[in-house]
Amino acid sequence: MEKGKAVMGMGRRWAVDFTDNSTSPSSRDIPDPPGFTRASQDQDDSTVSREKKNAESNWKSQKAWEVAQAPFKNLMMMGFMMWMAGSTVHLFSIGITFSALWQPISALQGVGKVFEPYKDSKVDLLGPKLLFIALNLAGLGLGIWKLNTLGLLPSHPSDWVSSLPPAQEVEYSGGGMPRY
Repeated sequence: MEKGKAVMGMGRRWAVDFTDNSTSPSSRDIPDPPGFTRASQDQDDSTVSREKKNAESNWKSQKAWEVAQAPFKNLMMMGFMMWMAGSTVHLFSIGITFSALWQPISALQGVGKVFEPYKDSKVDLLGPKLLFIALNLAGLGLGIWKLNTLGLLPSHPSDWVSSLPPAQEVEYSGGGMPRY
């Protein structure tokens, strides 16, 4: 006897038939569980597909706002790391500062790619994109502020002394103030 034919001839012993063939009224008297209505099964397909599309649009909108608010967490983390780095110029503080500058710049370059999965005719992405851009610009501003506190930005007149022409010699004949 072959293995395959013996199993096929006897039928599937593991199959379960869930159809209700009983005519007894006791199985029909059981009420539906809470939250289950038979009318929900009878809705036409257009209503179901419309609700599904609305739910998908709402989900996309919610996720777009979550993505837009993500730079805020990064902003707080970078602010804390810059505070911990101190205001002296050393390798760690410079690395943290340039990381704080690079992350917002790279994020601003990829705004379109970040919000690509959430594009939909029913989802307005202008608000999330503007928030994303604003938070990344705040992160960029934080990095520039840290550069200034480290003294790495030329913001004082003494930083530009090398670009001034050399001082001319003034003849002093004594008495009074020299004339320039």
